[in-house]
Amino acid sequence: MKLYPLDAAPDSINSISELWNIACEQGLEISERLVRYHLSAAANTEVGCWLAECKGQPAGFVTVCATTGPNEGLEHPSGWIGGLAVTPAAQRQGIGSRLLSWAEAWLSQRGCLTVRLGGDPKPLVPGLPLQTGSSGFFLKRGYASRWGSPRVWDVARSLDGYTIPTFVKALPLEVGLLQAGNVGEMDAFLRREFPGRWHFEFQEHLRLGGRASDYLASWGQDGIDGFCRITLEDGIIPIERFYPHGLPRPWGHLGPIGLSAGRRGQGMGLALLDAGLRYLHSRGVAGCVIDWTDLPDFYGKFGFEPHHEYLVLIKELN
Repeated sequence: MKLYPLDAAPDSINSISELWNIACEQGLEISERLVRYHLSAAANTEVGCWLAECKGQPAGFVTVCATTGPNEGLEHPSGWIGGLAVTPAAQRQGIGSRLLSWAEAWLSQRGCLTVRLGGDPKPLVPGLPLQTGSSGFFLKRGYASRWGSPRVWDVARSLDGYTIPTFVKALPLEVGLLQAGNVGEMDAFLRREFPGRWHFEFQEHLRLGGRASDYLASWGQDGIDGFCRITLEDGIIPIERFYPHGLPRPWGHLGPIGLSAGRRGQGMGLALLDAGLRYLHSRGVAGCVIDWTDLPDFYGKFGFEPHHEYLVLIKELN
């Protein structure tokens, strides 16, 4: 077996997508576009990738990401293993273990004290897909649920025939697409109300040239008091990042969604979610995914059902 860094392997991007699709169950297929997105470093991060070759054929890969300095919304130092896959024919030969050892060493060399599976700044997945059946491999090597929710879900539904649920109150909620002139106001709102990952993702969205109108905003007397992010098939994030396979097309994605502290507990969240779903429906979206949530019951009120389930696993590095 030989290991190659990404740049040393010909057709490496295509190899990664093919290896992932061979190794993973149906419904988790990825494209070369998603691989390129995943491997393009976010602000103040560094990414790495190694490919394994066995008997002259690509057999597996691993991708990693580490922060390189302070970054609002991301703790520093932070490290992630974004993806690790070995083809079924090459499994049980030590390839996965060698790839994992290389990834952990790479992260340790950059000062990372812990490593998380998935959930990196430009993730392939928010955690370890449960359907792959590979949790035992990582649990035996020291990975475990350390904090927060041990499981998260993607939930999905068809929006064909979507109507406002009867439990959504008629509230004086002004919702519209964010315009370029309101970007600064949205940035200030997210910095104040959601200073972590959601604010970081908004700044990264703008850095990559994303449309302001990929965000819905709700306005109150004091300005923006809520938001909802929308992803369509022509967005800067590849839509297959949310694994909508099996849903009717066109595909769309919603989330995250949040309200200012003063607006919570009044039914505004339900109304804002409904506004986002009605907007997607108006754009012709048929299959809708809400990803990376530990609130499947909440979204179940709107007809969403579990689509994919992930384990959130962390390991402390020596």
